[in-house]
Amino acid sequence: MLLEIFLPLIKYFSALNIFRYITFRTGAALVCALFVCFFIGPRLIRFLARVKAGQNIRSDGPDTHKSKSGTPTMGGLLILAGLVLAMLLFGNLGNPYVIIALIATLQFGLIGFLDDYLKIVRKDTRGLPGRYKILMQCIVSLSVVGALYLNPLQSTELTKISIPFFAEFSIDLDWLYIPFAIVLLIGSSNSVNLTDGLDGLAIGLTLIVAAAFAAIAYVTGHFNIATYLKIPFLPGSAELAVFCGALFGAGVGFLWYNAHPAEVFMGDTGSLALGGALGLIALMLKKEMLLVLVGGVFVAEALSVIIQVGYFKLKGRRVFRMAPLHHHYELGGWHENKVITRFWIVGLLLAILALATLKVR
Repeated sequence: MLLEIFLPLIKYFSALNIFRYITFRTGAALVCALFVCFFIGPRLIRFLARVKAGQNIRSDGPDTHKSKSGTPTMGGLLILAGLVLAMLLFGNLGNPYVIIALIATLQFGLIGFLDDYLKIVRKDTRGLPGRYKILMQCIVSLSVVGALYLNPLQSTELTKISIPFFAEFSIDLDWLYIPFAIVLLIGSSNSVNLTDGLDGLAIGLTLIVAAAFAAIAYVTGHFNIATYLKIPFLPGSAELAVFCGALFGAGVGFLWYNAHPAEVFMGDTGSLALGGALGLIALMLKKEMLLVLVGGVFVAEALSVIIQVGYFKLKGRRVFRMAPLHHHYELGGWHENKVITRFWIVGLLLAILALATLKVR
């Protein structure tokens, strides 16, 4: 919004030229989203507590989590508020990447909101039936893929996916790219949802991935740097760095209230939206396979659930003490803070490795 307002005024006030710079607007969006969360946070938490929007803790979870029952949930509304307001002010609203990212993130957040609402009304942890949740995620994901095909800025090689560490090698999935992209978006959204089980764990890992993707978005949308690194150059994609900056700022603002002991949980409203956003960014930047690396902790959490359920159905025994993976380590004697910190460290190392693949090719 500010970009559109100030651009015509640059010839009169040269200082406004700073709004042309993506680096400035990324930093401004970050700070804006952060302060929006600081301003709205206490008010939203009090409102959620007043309407008794408390978290219902699963009965088979670790005993240490029972004291968290009743903690306000649906805090993802705070993240979305910071993200949207920051992007409305500092994003380029004429950029298709920005519009697709914003609309789809809100759609994933709406699915999560419905799930949270039903959990609160019914006073149990089941919420929206799984088949309906997946169906709604499929519809949103399919609309995203369609929008990417229609995006005038998107590369004509949309169906090709690159492989980390290999500069000249890519795989053209052709029409199979559509189901691939849908699975990636649904998987990304649900993996963050599964990781959201400890105070600050999911949002901290999201911050790491968002920071990595901000850097990747900037170089992908910069012709000279992209050419030097031998990665696909996507005109206009650098605007996603602003989106990642806003996501990072909103995440930090939420973490202020979600750090142990949490005053509020993000709920599915936040986790499905964040996971969807990360998958979206990977798709739009043509870094689909890199998402598996930079979001490796999310992948491990999701795989632990798949392995646990599959092995139990086949053999009648469990592989982990409890799934998702963070509960396995909790039941193994690790304190909650230790699990969170160590998972963050692993996430940071994976993000550094992912960034290294841009050069080591």
